[in-house]
Amino acid sequence: MKKMITKFAITTAAFASLLFAGAAASNNNTAHADTKAQFTSVYRVAKTKLGARYVYGSEGSRTFDCSGFTKYIYSHSLGVNLPRTAQQQYHYSKKVSKKHLKKGDLVFIGSSKNSIYHVGMYIGGGKMIDAQNRGVIRENIHAPWWHVVAYGRVA
Repeated sequence: MKKMITKFAITTAAFASLLFAGAAASNNNTAHADTKAQFTSVYRVAKTKLGARYVYGSEGSRTFDCSGFTKYIYSHSLGVNLPRTAQQQYHYSKKVSKKHLKKGDLVFIGSSKNSIYHVGMYIGGGKMIDAQNRGVIRENIHAPWWHVVAYGRVA
């Protein structure tokens, strides 16, 4: 009887720890840069990658493409696991208007909402930090070579 109670207690404890671990893991994708502290955390990681080389398909830590960069900075700052491509990140994010754009929101560039080929993170003052052919840089979001399609909040 004592062995049976011990086994029951161990099984219950194991189940409870798995339950709480699962709940914690499922909450990872609810974090976002909606607050100043969260933006500061994401931007701190992003700034450390300024000057990193652009390599198509790369997710870091020394080389990036655009969506690999946003995936990396959100993962390494807030534990948010973004999808891999700019188009997938567009579908994943909550759309916001230019009027409601906040630091930490994603800036999606393309020819249409169905053809998004670039993403960067808004850092304020009309600028974003992104990985593109010149590497990881800060630049204006309204440059002549970009066509902003949408803005998204990681939520």
